Amino acid sequence: QVQLVESGGGLVQAGGSLRLSCAASGRSFSSYAMGWFRQAPGKEREFVAAISSSGANTYYADSVKGRFTISRDNAKNTVFLQMNSLKPEDTAVYYCAALRGSSLYDYKDYRYWGQGTQVTVSS
Repeated sequence: QVQLVESGGGLVQAGGSLRLSCAASGRSFSSYAMGWFRQAPGKEREFVAAISSSGANTYYADSVKGRFTISRDNAKNTVFLQMNSLKPEDTAVYYCAALRGSSLYDYKDYRYWGQGTQVTVSS
């Protein structure tokens, strides 16, 4: 089992920034590609960003490209999501997850999930 705990969410004005962290337990953290997903009320879970196990490759949803940056520190078993130029439509619960399947963009292919952290962007 891999345990994931997100932190760093909160309330921010449009145009502001937040940095989310996901702390992982487990000796095999460095072998997993990691992803961030978000879910707003009444909507399905949406892919946000992903990063390869080494951190060499990153992937982003078109809606966040250029504004969000995913990174990881395998020595500290932590993955980050830096969110800049936030918009009200970014408001959602953000989840960190570890990949099991083959598709980085599909939430069904992730095996382990954190509890989520709320991000609210006001206008």
